[in-house]
Amino acid sequence: MNPFVFSCICPHGGEIIPELQGANLKRMAVTRESLTRLGKEMDLAKTDALIVLTPHGTRINGQFSISASERMYGTVEENETTFTMEKVVDRELAQEIAEIALKAGSPVGTINYGTSSGPFSCLPLDWGAIVPLRFMPDVPIVVVTPSRDLPFKKHVEFGRALREAVQQSSKRIGLIASCDWSHSHDEVGPYGYDPAAKKLDEEVVELIKVNQLEKMADFDADFIEAAKPDGIWQTLILAGAISPEERQVEFLSYEAPTYFGLICAAIR
Repeated sequence: MNPFVFSCICPHGGEIIPELQGANLKRMAVTRESLTRLGKEMDLAKTDALIVLTPHGTRINGQFSISASERMYGTVEENETTFTMEKVVDRELAQEIAEIALKAGSPVGTINYGTSSGPFSCLPLDWGAIVPLRFMPDVPIVVVTPSRDLPFKKHVEFGRALREAVQQSSKRIGLIASCDWSHSHDEVGPYGYDPAAKKLDEEVVELIKVNQLEKMADFDADFIEAAKPDGIWQTLILAGAISPEERQVEFLSYEAPTYFGLICAAIR
């Protein structure tokens, strides 16, 4: 049985946040509407805590990084506007995840800053977490950042450990895989243009629609490097945490209004 009350794959472009959308209201509007739907469904699931998988948090080379500070704080800036967020960390859940993952052989590290508790025990909250959390219920969080030094199979294995920790918890827990996709859609973008971007995003959309998330591990390394997605690693963790027969996937939307692709999907 799927231990998560609700899960989703969603992106983290700054302009998705309504307060940061600027004058071009149509850009990322489709994604904004989809994320609003996902947030409402997460709220209806009556979650006690949220686990956020983000590629942009504090990284530990060769380990999965798990937030264990008392709180997290961060900002996102777009269109000369700043959006700020502060969240309480579910430290109990973070420790349970770490202990089970270590027993299962997954390389993990819990991270804190400053002091063991109190106002200085605060880690940066990255945009990969802030953007989707803007649409979600205000509950304690655990932020997990994968390491790309680890093979894909380790991400699936860590997902299984994550699943076990949630199964053992009495809390109602939601899971967010924060993923942007190919970053080489536009020649004037920071990564330039490569036709692999369109191809990879099309294949990812199809794999999500047919509930074959695990097959993203089969992508060729050169293909990934050319397209430059940042969502494969988090999606493979989700795939390990929720087995295919337990996943009811609803694909909501795809768009690439700038240089990177945006996908929203619900997993029930």
